[in-house]
Amino acid sequence: MSELAFGARVELSCLARNAAAGDELAWTELVRRLDGVLRGVARRYRLASADVDDVVQTTWLRAVDHVGRLHDPGAIAGWLIVTARREAMRTLQRGVREVLTDDTSCIDDPDPASPDTLVIARERRMALRSAVDRLSGRQRVLLASILSTPAPTYEQLSTRLAMPVGSIGPTRDRALARLRDDPDLARAVAG
Repeated sequence: MSELAFGARVELSCLARNAAAGDELAWTELVRRLDGVLRGVARRYRLASADVDDVVQTTWLRAVDHVGRLHDPGAIAGWLIVTARREAMRTLQRGVREVLTDDTSCIDDPDPASPDTLVIARERRMALRSAVDRLSGRQRVLLASILSTPAPTYEQLSTRLAMPVGSIGPTRDRALARLRDDPDLARAVAG
């Protein structure tokens, strides 16, 4: 820790102790030094201006209640920052309402038959087929067979591809690893 940072920590420690003892000037100085920092923390959560004010005000109120209980008064700045983050998160969650239910029919899932969903699914299938077509020999034939409908059993694959059952899993895993590294497929799935 630099000498300057150490000096600032000692000053904050003294201010926190004095504020805990009821010194109004110490509180004023703490607010002067740290209010801007707390506002910056709250703004990082993209809160409305009024919500930023509420977060900062609540943080200071919590400080009034807890400053005397800090084990290390020099840590007041860190304590205030963490408290501001928590208050900002509470503010964000205030608008979220969860209702627990066993009724799955009320879940807002996208309509699986909507035009957007159908087009995206078709584009992803086409991208997957293209990526499989770019695989080499056995890997391409194996994954193309696995993707067919209905999916064959390992025994059927073994017979169809003249491949021992014990080789199907490792060959499939290598093919899937290559698909995971395929940049065109990654773009199609991410989009």
